[in-house]
Amino acid sequence: QSTSYMEVKPINKRASGQAFEVILKPPSPVSDAVHSITSPPKREVSLEDIQKKLEAAEVRRRSQEAQVLRALAEKREHERDVLLKAMEENSNFSKMAEEKLTMKMEQIKENREAHLAAMMERLQEKVREDCCGKESGAGGSSRVKRYFN
Repeated sequence: QSTSYMEVKPINKRASGQAFEVILKPPSPVSDAVHSITSPPKREVSLEDIQKKLEAAEVRRRSQEAQVLRALAEKREHERDVLLKAMEENSNFSKMAEEKLTMKMEQIKENREAHLAAMMERLQEKVREDCCGKESGAGGSSRVKRYFN
């Protein structure tokens, strides 16, 4: 294998792998001409070309700015939706908690009224027993007094 500036010769294989000998060739005046690449001639840039490029850049800038503004508007809309949903859920939770509390308070009131009614019924039965069932005397009236004190 060889190129214009170096030559590679394989040497006998060894136990550890392969060995190569690389011989560098001195640069010649002919090879320099081949490697030197001339740059293309510069084109004259007119004022019209510059203005077109500036206008295109302005259009790109406006487009990018509009895209950023759309993204921000979408983000704000999403944040507003999330906030509204959170407020709605909070309101629903408050309503449910209030309803549960009202139901619990009503149940407690009903239980209390039922308990008081049962106690009054038992008291009236005791009074009837003491007054009507037995002889009316000092014993019966003392029990009634105890219930009311």
